[in-house]
Amino acid sequence: MRTGPTMRSIDYPRTRRVDLTESHFGHRIADPYRWLENDARSDGEVAAWAQEQNALARSYLDDLPAQDVFRRQLTELFDFEQAGVPLKRGERYFHTMQQGLKKQASLHVRQGVDGPDRLLLDPNGWSEDGADAIAEWDASRDGAYVAYAVQRGGSDWREIKVLDVATGETLGDEVKWARFGNIAWAKDGSGFFYSRYPEPELGTASQAGVADHAVCFHRLGTPQAEDRLVHATPDRPDLLHLAGVTEDGRYLIIHSTPGSSMTMLSVVDLTADDWTVRTVIGEDFTAEWSAFGNDGTVLYVVTSQGAPRRRIVTIDLVESAPKPLDIVREGEATLEHAWLIGRRLMAAYLVDARTELRRHRLDGTPDGTVELPGIGSAGIRGTLEDDEAFLAFTSFNAPLTIYRYEVAARTRTVWAQPKIGFELSEIAVEQHFYASKDGTTIPIFVIRRKGVQAPAPTLLYGYGGYAISLTPYFAPTQLAWVVQGGTLAIANIRGGGEYGRAWHDAGRLANKQNSYDDFIAAAEFLRDAGIARPDGIAIQGESNGGLLVGAVTNQRPDLFAAALPGVGVMDLLRFHHFTGGGFWRFDFGDPQEAAAFDNLRALSPYHNVVSGKAYPAILVTTADADDRVVPGHSFKYAAAIQAADIGTKPRLLRVETRAGHGAGKPLDKVIAEAADMWAFAAHWTGLETGRP
Repeated sequence: MRTGPTMRSIDYPRTRRVDLTESHFGHRIADPYRWLENDARSDGEVAAWAQEQNALARSYLDDLPAQDVFRRQLTELFDFEQAGVPLKRGERYFHTMQQGLKKQASLHVRQGVDGPDRLLLDPNGWSEDGADAIAEWDASRDGAYVAYAVQRGGSDWREIKVLDVATGETLGDEVKWARFGNIAWAKDGSGFFYSRYPEPELGTASQAGVADHAVCFHRLGTPQAEDRLVHATPDRPDLLHLAGVTEDGRYLIIHSTPGSSMTMLSVVDLTADDWTVRTVIGEDFTAEWSAFGNDGTVLYVVTSQGAPRRRIVTIDLVESAPKPLDIVREGEATLEHAWLIGRRLMAAYLVDARTELRRHRLDGTPDGTVELPGIGSAGIRGTLEDDEAFLAFTSFNAPLTIYRYEVAARTRTVWAQPKIGFELSEIAVEQHFYASKDGTTIPIFVIRRKGVQAPAPTLLYGYGGYAISLTPYFAPTQLAWVVQGGTLAIANIRGGGEYGRAWHDAGRLANKQNSYDDFIAAAEFLRDAGIARPDGIAIQGESNGGLLVGAVTNQRPDLFAAALPGVGVMDLLRFHHFTGGGFWRFDFGDPQEAAAFDNLRALSPYHNVVSGKAYPAILVTTADADDRVVPGHSFKYAAAIQAADIGTKPRLLRVETRAGHGAGKPLDKVIAEAADMWAFAAHWTGLETGRP
């Protein structure tokens, strides 16, 4: 049992309970805290409650001596320059740049590959708190203009503006209500394509639903009211439509999805005046069809049809009813991404959650591999006709480094490499495999400082959803825990995409419990293998990972010393009522269907807090402007755990202001939140901080 000032008795804010019970499929479901679903920015009672919760959390967290240690450590680890992968347009090279401790990344351009950087856009002056950020952006084919999206205070809504690259002036063009989409210029630079939703009613934007997504074209110098509607599906208002233009400018490629990895592929021949949308394949939404390039009329497409680990096919648009032609068949490794670069087909594969980058000729014939600097994650950017490409590589102990890659010569040279104020060779990375409850083998990465004596206080991170793979990446937030002597473990549980569609399917819908069993088994493995202290495991996850943390805390409260659920989906019976929640039914199931409802009722963190058991210390984190997973999820869950008889350890709620689901969060807020979380976890796992 930890001792000290943080063991004081905690008086939680009074939370009003309402007598609200509903009947669903024969079950009586109580929801006493439904009023906390209201937006704290417009509901005074919810705002006052959130402020009280934040004040309580602050009084507790500020009392933790490790907080200052982690804040200093995080500040040091983040204080470096980080360039993004460049986009070549004409003779100009556009890229983002995170400059040291500035709150937001800026956009830069070089004239020529080795020319000096010139600052184009600096969002650090857009708002007093630095919470406004550059989101999606694209440069016109001649490099004359950049269309960029502004993200305000973490919201998913975007405003799109246009910059004249030569003069640095912002044009008068302004596009509003863009959301969940790309920006893609027409070849002639006359305008750009984007995706948007209808303008919500006044005052409802933060909780507006997601129906009637549409692809539009904005012509430079014209008002948005005159934008051309290119594609919409009023008969399927639930679909997302993501659009991009092929490198030769001939086709607009539209991928439509109900929120899953299953897609319908459509094209628009932009050389025709009528811009007719032609559905090519995938109308039944039973497989993924992702076009990644073309050579004339031939599309190159990644698909999961008949290939759970994906294959590459070509589709010739000359044919009236084109049939996919296999050129790279499914293999043992999981195909993650593919590109057409330098008259070659490049494909990134996951082998036990680590990248292999393979080359092929355009007919699919193997053409060797792209040598990588080590074990990690990699991607590449370039065009079909250009021999010059840019290779990005990162790992747990290697910050993102950009290499200039010459396709014909197969050579790479450093284009941008960060200089970190810490000797990264001191960080050891291992991969282990363990058995889950049903015997399935699960990979897990273990990262720790060389010389750290095991067993050590351990931070276990997971996600397990939406076919998202957790591959090696450089994260100063997590590295701070390692530098201070803790062990970091990242489990590749089912529900992710590490081993393809079957791995995803094994952790969704009725199989969702497998994700939680895998995560619980990860903690047991770390403990039994002597890697983690038996009483020193903290668990952390965000979004679907926040749900993961909440669910396993209910199921095995004895196993964890601390739990850190962030921006989590904590009410699995009502998620579909808010913003983009309807998209998540593909992974969670539909609460409006009896079988899915029963499964979700058994997993929902809000509904399954078990009084009479001793729970770990819990720090719930969310943000007031999160319009992806609305903060009401975390509010209701925090109220439930504070009201339950689950022991004496703290159950706190930290609410960030002017921040959203994560993207666009200013660096100072990232550091402050991580310092709070790690100080909290350090106290309850027994991590002794203060290392240089």
